[in-house]
Amino acid sequence: DVRGRPAMQLKIEKLVYGGEGMGHSDGVAVFVPFVAPGETVAVHLDARKKKFARGHVQKFVETSPERVGARCPYFTRCGGCHYQHLPYHAQLRYKQEILLETLARLGGVRWEGPVEVHASPPFGYRNRAQWKVRPAARGASIGYLEANSETLCPADQCPILSPRLEDTLARLGGLLARREIPALLAEAEAFADGEDERILLGASFTHFGGNTAQALGVLLREAIPTIESLLLHDASRDRFELLGPGHLKYTVGNQRYRVGHLSFFQVNRFLVDALAQRATAQAAGRLAVDLYAGVGLFSLPLAAGFERVISVEGNPAATRDLEVNARTVAGHSGEIHVRTQDAEEYLFPMQERPDLILLDPPRAGLSEAVRARLTAIGSPEIRYVSCDPATLARDLKFLCESYEVAGMELFDLFPQSFHLETLVRLRRRERAA
Repeated sequence: DVRGRPAMQLKIEKLVYGGEGMGHSDGVAVFVPFVAPGETVAVHLDARKKKFARGHVQKFVETSPERVGARCPYFTRCGGCHYQHLPYHAQLRYKQEILLETLARLGGVRWEGPVEVHASPPFGYRNRAQWKVRPAARGASIGYLEANSETLCPADQCPILSPRLEDTLARLGGLLARREIPALLAEAEAFADGEDERILLGASFTHFGGNTAQALGVLLREAIPTIESLLLHDASRDRFELLGPGHLKYTVGNQRYRVGHLSFFQVNRFLVDALAQRATAQAAGRLAVDLYAGVGLFSLPLAAGFERVISVEGNPAATRDLEVNARTVAGHSGEIHVRTQDAEEYLFPMQERPDLILLDPPRAGLSEAVRARLTAIGSPEIRYVSCDPATLARDLKFLCESYEVAGMELFDLFPQSFHLETLVRLRRRERAA
């Protein structure tokens, strides 16, 4: 029990993946949010285990000269951002250090080559947002959950959102404040196109009550005229109502992608083009396999260099978009074949050896079975796009028994947060070929 204990003085040694700073006290690692390396802080412990503890800052004894004021008034309360107290150039430096340290510590991968860092404009970058709604004294409030909590942090602004999405947040907040939404809205999600002009809006209600979906749709479209398509969910009946085409068009380079309400797409509107280009650069041959393909962000540019591209995606909603995108791809010479399958389901009967396998798995990374099958297939090159350095390290530890790292790039798709995207190029070792 740490209640009632006096604050301890702690020197912050470094930042670690997850958004916290770390220091040591009596041989125990102590993790604290919203600090910078070199700072000395008085820390109140919130939880203590045998080998580590977590706490929060009660007082800054010595602050870092790098510390800056946060742009967002909800910073440290809202659970979305972790680094607004650091200038952007420092965030990039720390993220590179965290990436390399995580790969070495968890995966035994000690990369001493260059890491090409792709920076983003630090604010206004997100093309997708999810908001929670909770009852309030006057109507209801919309915003984000507090860190590690189900408590709402009401928000009428969010500087990491694109202008269109920030405007959408404000308009939804106005509807709720004026009690113009007659049914109880519980959650909303918005996705903006590449031009930041039109949006997909999903709205989940505890119930529609006596209202029709059409009436709710009219209300929302009048308040938010930039809606391209609207998906309404009545949780009491677990029923969806679609008002509109169900998708919008998102331009990346010279390709236009159809993206539906339930499909995944990269959230940084400034770096998605660079990520697609670098992940598929100088890739050519007979066959490429794009695992976890989504709507085909990488499949379409891969088709310019390969006779065939097999795109594997387990989400049926995404593969519906992918099939349309594959038919309308601009300037490619190869064919794209879409498989609505999980990666394991596709890989195990596979007989061909692709010239390239491109991986973009979810945050959990690759399953043990997928890792083993990739090694057995023995493609001469694997390109791994990862959104979590911890699971990337675990997967590379296994893959590097047969492959060697040939290149590494960091894409800062999530400025102000601890999240980062990594592209790793793997080349089959000669002795494993």
